[in-house]
Amino acid sequence: MKHFALVGNPNCGKTTLFNTLTGSTAHVGNWPGVTVDKKEGIYKKLEEQISIVDLPGIYSLSPYTSEEVISRNYILDEKPDCIINIIDATNLERNLYLTTQLLEIGVPIVIALNMIDELERQGIKINIEELEKRIGLPVVEISALKEMNVDSVMERAYAEVTKGRESSSVLRTTVLGHLIRDVETAFKGIKVDNPLFHAIKLVEFDELEISNHPNLVGIVEEFKKNFNDELFGVDFEAIIADERYKYITKNFSPLKIIVDPQKNLEGAEKSYKIDKVLTNKWAGIPIFLVILFAIFHLTFSENFLFLGGLFEETAPSFAGTMLEGLIWTDGGINSPGVILFNLLDALTSSGIEAVAGYLGGLEESGAIDPWVSGLVCDGVLAGLASVLSFLPQILVLFLLFSILEDSGYMARVAFILDKLFRKFGLSGRAFMPMIMGFGCSVPAMINTRTLADENEKLATIRVIPFFSCGAKLPILTAIAGGILEVFKVGSADLITYGMYVVGMVTAIVAVLVMRSTTIKGETPPFIMELPNYHMPQFKSTMIHLWDKAKHFIQKAFTIILASTIVIWFLSHFSWDYKLLADEEMDKSILGSIGMLLQPLFTPLGFGSQLKSFGWVFVVAAITGLIAKENVVATFGALAACITGVMVDVEASGGDIQAAVTMISGTGISLGGLLAFIAFNMTTIPCFATVATTKAELTKGKFNWTLVFWLVTSFIVSTMIYLAVEFTWTIAIMVVLIVLVVLAIKQSNKKINLKKAK
Repeated sequence: MKHFALVGNPNCGKTTLFNTLTGSTAHVGNWPGVTVDKKEGIYKKLEEQISIVDLPGIYSLSPYTSEEVISRNYILDEKPDCIINIIDATNLERNLYLTTQLLEIGVPIVIALNMIDELERQGIKINIEELEKRIGLPVVEISALKEMNVDSVMERAYAEVTKGRESSSVLRTTVLGHLIRDVETAFKGIKVDNPLFHAIKLVEFDELEISNHPNLVGIVEEFKKNFNDELFGVDFEAIIADERYKYITKNFSPLKIIVDPQKNLEGAEKSYKIDKVLTNKWAGIPIFLVILFAIFHLTFSENFLFLGGLFEETAPSFAGTMLEGLIWTDGGINSPGVILFNLLDALTSSGIEAVAGYLGGLEESGAIDPWVSGLVCDGVLAGLASVLSFLPQILVLFLLFSILEDSGYMARVAFILDKLFRKFGLSGRAFMPMIMGFGCSVPAMINTRTLADENEKLATIRVIPFFSCGAKLPILTAIAGGILEVFKVGSADLITYGMYVVGMVTAIVAVLVMRSTTIKGETPPFIMELPNYHMPQFKSTMIHLWDKAKHFIQKAFTIILASTIVIWFLSHFSWDYKLLADEEMDKSILGSIGMLLQPLFTPLGFGSQLKSFGWVFVVAAITGLIAKENVVATFGALAACITGVMVDVEASGGDIQAAVTMISGTGISLGGLLAFIAFNMTTIPCFATVATTKAELTKGKFNWTLVFWLVTSFIVSTMIYLAVEFTWTIAIMVVLIVLVVLAIKQSNKKINLKKAK
């Protein structure tokens, strides 16, 4: 099977093209030895199937970031049969910089000139025939978003494979051309593949080339002795970069022709007007917060658009119909996310009831022991139902965030937050991995490889879990629903939104403290291209949603299924392996472990101050270290046990009612519940995220990161509990915060004075 590699700059439409070509055949793995995602898929429309690899988005093949190293190593070591170089037609010159480097590797290349529809909308045309002639490569105009000419790219690439291609360089006629030829000859002498590419990188004093071929560095050093450039001195890397841009500007800038000046002007004005509002220094951040609230309102609200008061008279007409509870609640009309949640919850509940009835009949006939039906219904099914019922809301949330990202808006948010982030020691670039944390912390951690500064990377990795991922969503929704039902306070969307904001504020404060104390350093510069606004592609978005749903369901039926079975056994067996009744759960293995650790969580509001079953919150938080979905799954598995000693609370294995059961059975306060949410949002994340963090950091930094997560979660949760339950403590906390800030400032002043001396 032949292998094609997709290579291009970030935001060039590479992933959209990959999804269009591969569709459901795409799968994600890891690059050998690293944790960066490797996307692979199969294209099936040619004479033979073609394996397509989507390489990370890069600007060059120099080792500034991990993505650049991975793409470079794949091309050089794996030797793909063809490279499809995706170029954003609206930014031709900047994208061609990478192309001039790819030319120096002896592999067939086809240029996919993407976003050609956007270029036409701007009233611009590119002379494709002349572009092909000057660059010396096949060029195909495409629109990955509209799936235009994508098959033509593959056909052209397949044809190029049989022709082969010799390496070439735009630098041969430059002032360094003679040196490059000498070094290339030396590489040929030691039989190195792609000698031209390696020669140019060595002339640039590329750190990878120096470490791999230190014996050839002398050739460059000798040349430097007799070389002097008025502009760059002996900085050969800067000279080479300048020569590349000179070549691109001279040969390719004239190929862009404005064919419709009026359309070009209108397009620029439209984009300018939108950006003038969305990136306004005063309105930009408030607009982002409003959009963020709208997303949570669409996903979690039981009073959609706050229209409940307008329909109070018609509410009784819903009573007794299928609409009651599904579309309508006491608070008003449900949001789309809640409607989908209620629908799936009703289906799972019906399924559990059917299975419970069947097993009950078998139990009465003596065909099975009572513990079997308990394990299946109260353990396995209740736990899985508690988790799976939240799948619709997770997908709605992910869909809305995907729309914001694919439309180009999230890049604007990174831009407007750059100025704010700089005050805390980060650049706007760090925002992209953080916002990815709302989906999943694992790819978010991986994305920190785009950060060249190690201190910025460390600080970003440590705060990514504070941007609550989809796995934490069931915790937020279940507890918020329980608060609303038991305490009659707030609304589910406001509580959820508020806790997400708490997570983001915690991240900012934590970064400020770290960058002012343990990991000081200069804030790296942030240069970012703002992509054009466009409508997200339906097919691509649906593929993303399917991947998210598939991953969630796979986890539910593997890690979470195993966890619920273990939880049920630990809660129904004593240390001497005696099977216990539901009301004897406090004598179980799980109960004894929970009671042992329970006092540690007293300052957080879910410790020794709770009733006899208060330890269930501690156990739920601990199981969440495996997978955060386990927290609600634990609620579902243990709720039936608590109901055995409770009055007027129906046994339920699912979601919000399970949370209500836990609240009523333990006597936990409002402050304790909010602290419980905050603890799970900020403490050590799931095993998968911890493993990714370990791969990204050194052993020492990783160990301190675990300590950082644990300490931060205890501090934040304790502050929330005290502020809610004992409001007078707020004044004390404010004073302590001010003293800490003053101490940090004073310490930094002393350090700066020492440096000045």
